Amino acid sequence: MLSKGELLARRVPEADFEIEGVGSVRIRGLTRAEAIELRKVDDAAVADRRMVALGLVEPRLSEAEVKTWQENSGIHEIEALTVAIGELSAQGKGATKSGVPGV
Repeated sequence: MLSKGELLARRVPEADFEIEGVGSVRIRGLTRAEAIELRKVDDAAVADRRMVALGLVEPRLSEAEVKTWQENSGIHEIEALTVAIGELSAQGKGATKSGVPGV
């Protein structure tokens, strides 16, 4: 039988992600609660920042730091990362309950 501690422990997949021409980062899928909160964000830039700040394991970045990254990177760099986080969250294209902005 599953214990309460086991049931309440975070269980989201993680993976290494290669940012083309930049290097590797560690990302994770979003929790159900995080995905639901992200759906409430109407601004795509804010949704991207929040998704990356939540899903980036190493290095950890705040939303403000992700905003600086948005302002200094090419258009596809963060987009590819949000797609990968969405896929780890089972929110990518073709997912039955996809609704996370930017995915």
